[in-house]
Amino acid sequence: MRIDIATLFPEMCEAVLSESIIGRARKAGAIEIRCHNIRDYTLDKHRRVDDTPYGGGMGMLMQAEPVWRCWLAVCDMLGKPPHSIYLSPKGSVLTQEKTIYLSQKENLFLLCGHYEGIDQRVLDEIIDEEISIGDYVLTGGELPALVLTDAVARMCSGVLPAAVCFEEESHFHGLLEYPQYTRPEIWHGESVPEVLLSGHHLKISDWRNRKSLEITKEKRPDMYDAWRKEQETSCD
Repeated sequence: MRIDIATLFPEMCEAVLSESIIGRARKAGAIEIRCHNIRDYTLDKHRRVDDTPYGGGMGMLMQAEPVWRCWLAVCDMLGKPPHSIYLSPKGSVLTQEKTIYLSQKENLFLLCGHYEGIDQRVLDEIIDEEISIGDYVLTGGELPALVLTDAVARMCSGVLPAAVCFEEESHFHGLLEYPQYTRPEIWHGESVPEVLLSGHHLKISDWRNRKSLEITKEKRPDMYDAWRKEQETSCD
């Protein structure tokens, strides 16, 4: 998979995406991520990419042309248009189901807005969908783009050691993850649950499944109810 991020702050994105698991995966060639500075595509000699909005109002608006030219450059590199996403508080909220869907795409183009947003005309021209990481507003789209990139990239082949590394985590199957423990066996007077020391894989699996249900019901009753309905539907 290749992910292209269009931003006014490529150094900010590179600083995060060059570290830890994603950074190692990039170096190993398991995933390709490129950050593009939208200012490189403006025709303004002062590298301006914003202007005042028609109709008045506070703040500045990113112009259509630099974004359009950046997207075209990526299309030329790929030989075809990528699946293009605008990170926006007006978009649908990012879910695990959505990240699974996006991880199956060959190319993603992530557009980071700034200031008061981006000229609607270029969004209408190039964007396939808008995605938000929550019902709140940030100063720019870089943090949401980094969140989405991390969530999607970790499910790509070769990024994590095996699929089980993410398939047993919270949200992947509609439930929250079971509790986990490591050494020492006793810490602050609390022992690791005995079943985890038994070596009995079936009992351990049953315990983990039960705990996932209990935790989901307690912390996210909405998820628990949705999971139950899905189970009932699949049994019909």
